[in-house]
Amino acid sequence: MPGWLQAGGWGLLAGSALLVGAGIGYLTRIPQKVIASIMAFGAGVLLSAVSFELMAEAYEGGGLGPTSLGAIAGAVVYTGANVLLARRGARHRKRSGDQQPSEDEQGGSGTALAFGALLDGVPESIVIGTSLLAGGAVSVATVAAVFISNVPEGLSSAAGMRRAGRSRTYVLGLWGGIALISGLAALAGYTVLGGVAPGILAAITALAAGAILTMIADTMIPEAFEKTHLAMGLITLLGFLTAFALSQVD
Repeated sequence: MPGWLQAGGWGLLAGSALLVGAGIGYLTRIPQKVIASIMAFGAGVLLSAVSFELMAEAYEGGGLGPTSLGAIAGAVVYTGANVLLARRGARHRKRSGDQQPSEDEQGGSGTALAFGALLDGVPESIVIGTSLLAGGAVSVATVAAVFISNVPEGLSSAAGMRRAGRSRTYVLGLWGGIALISGLAALAGYTVLGGVAPGILAAITALAAGAILTMIADTMIPEAFEKTHLAMGLITLLGFLTAFALSQVD
């Protein structure tokens, strides 16, 4: 199977977890404490993937300089985009409670939520595509980590969208579209970045890692902390260890 097709397929698979989570979050009534606990687990999974997969890979490929600069650039770009989206109603896009504004409360917030979901998902998908460039086989740990973390992201966000009065068509259509874009982003990561120098690829991997780490701190941890409180650390550690174990098998 061509590499670009594998990249797109793996990205679509990981992204499909967003739609699965959104369906569960919108169609069922899960207690917020349970949602927050699942989010804490997902945050731990992504923290492990950033540490042992992305940052480690970037360092091996380009050294400390490109890795550090890439991570900082990713954090800055994500933060800047997140600030703009927050002003338009997407600040609490991963919150399961009543923090998300309805369209009546803040016009254009639905569009901002869509762009926010895109902002959160694209960096993860790109690194799935680039992981195929190293040895011709996808990083199972990276795909598994993104898949596992995407379920609570979609679940929590969809629960909040339901509370804000957004329709089932909007919510499931949004996350279905993001799942498709995830596949395209992974495909682009493989095809567009296939010929770049190792140092540049390392910087791009680190850039994605910096964006993901910032996303965890800005959008996932607040939801996890509000309801789980002191249990958040333990649940996050369990997620971290799960992804770490997968990275050792990969």
